Amino acid sequence: MLDRDSTIPLQQQLCEQISGSVRAGRLRPGDPVPPSRELAHQLGVSRTVVTRAYELLRANGVLTSRRGSGTRVGGTLPEPASPAGRPARAPIRPEPPLPTDDGSPLWKPWEPAPMQQPGGAYDFRHGTPALASFPVTRWRQSLAEALGRADVAALGYGPAEGSPALRAQITALLRRSRAFDAARQHTLVTSGATQAMDILVRLLVGPDDVVVIEDPSHTVLRQIFGYSRAAVVPVPVDAEGLRVDDIERLVRAHGHDPARVRLIYVTPSHQFPTGFIMSERRRRALLRWAREQRATVLEDDYHNEFTFAAERLPALAADPQDADVAYVGSFSKTLFPSLRIGYTVLPPHLVRPFLGIKWITDRLTPTVPQEALAEFIASGAYARHIGRMDRLYRQRRARLLEALYEHFGAGVRISGAAAGLHVLVTLGGAPDTDEAEIVRAAAARGVRVYPASGYFVTGPPTEPTFLIGYAALPTARISEGVALLAAAVREATAR
Repeated sequence: MLDRDSTIPLQQQLCEQISGSVRAGRLRPGDPVPPSRELAHQLGVSRTVVTRAYELLRANGVLTSRRGSGTRVGGTLPEPASPAGRPARAPIRPEPPLPTDDGSPLWKPWEPAPMQQPGGAYDFRHGTPALASFPVTRWRQSLAEALGRADVAALGYGPAEGSPALRAQITALLRRSRAFDAARQHTLVTSGATQAMDILVRLLVGPDDVVVIEDPSHTVLRQIFGYSRAAVVPVPVDAEGLRVDDIERLVRAHGHDPARVRLIYVTPSHQFPTGFIMSERRRRALLRWAREQRATVLEDDYHNEFTFAAERLPALAADPQDADVAYVGSFSKTLFPSLRIGYTVLPPHLVRPFLGIKWITDRLTPTVPQEALAEFIASGAYARHIGRMDRLYRQRRARLLEALYEHFGAGVRISGAAAGLHVLVTLGGAPDTDEAEIVRAAAARGVRVYPASGYFVTGPPTEPTFLIGYAALPTARISEGVALLAAAVREATAR
């Protein structure tokens, strides 16, 4: 039985009970476990509790699933508890608890791997741009020019803050696209946006501090913040963005003082994964709260070039209203992920300590690609590429929305269509169908879709919900893929 009065989450209790039965030999490799719907009914809990527990146990090899044979005990035994009176051997690198999931030892950053069938699969993975449309020949010209100009100084250790030419081009881009008049001396080049966020956490957050994150949020962020040894408090989002009025209540509910909040992570231009755009009213409230509490707002503008709305709000950092706002962006979505060039625009007092940490971690972001990117932008090639991609993504987005409504009708709910390269899709017409069943049925048809439940710290969707990216798929394959997905949903529902 599950203890509803316990501070341990129900899904963790269920994981521990199943693991204990496997260790004790009451469940043996190959033994079936009850279907999620049946077990949820027996325990009197939401089916989501059971499905998430099963997912965690599958991730650790305790359970395994095969099409047609249900879920069974796998061949991997869970780690046994240490015998009484005998201390467990300390790991070489002890890992801190991950506060976003109450320190569950089974919690892992959740991110499915992409399909390794680039020519034969319909992979609706988010975050992948249309790499086949990237102007490789023109990029080679920029690289050749940067190498041709390189002297001894350019081939040595450059400045940790990045190429002056690239920093100047980044500030020009932000003025045009984000109404953000960033100062070049406050604009620093990083090895992707992730490095900027990692350094900011090291710089701003101590063991007794609090980091506020959006819920849902990207699992990479949960990993970065969870390993800071700070308390990480998830705060829900709604159609207006982060629910600022809930911050103090939820921080206190987690047993912490709101005055210890040092960092607030937000994606205001296109919330991940819901796609909601933070309203002007909520933006003002967030900046006011951060200013009063002397907290830093970390603005992740990961889809900063692609928006399909008639009007576009400027970056939070464009008018911080005396609050500290650290703006982070990258070229992973606009150009290609392996470029690994990101940037941050910081409040003046954070620049020197940020560079101090960057210098001792990687010295500098590679110089020649920075010079090539500066040339690519200055020549107008970047603007032309963005224009082409904007038109292409509008076509693919329109085809995806049409296909979803065509095959799923009024039962489908879509959010996040106003910006970015993905949408969040809820299949309201199949409320009792397991996400995992849909994923398996779709994969059997060569379609890869990604459940959204793993991005939620609390309150995961009660209906099958998926994060569907469309940027990398031609319109014809989007149509075919959605049709196959609809067939997979019908099959999973019939089961």
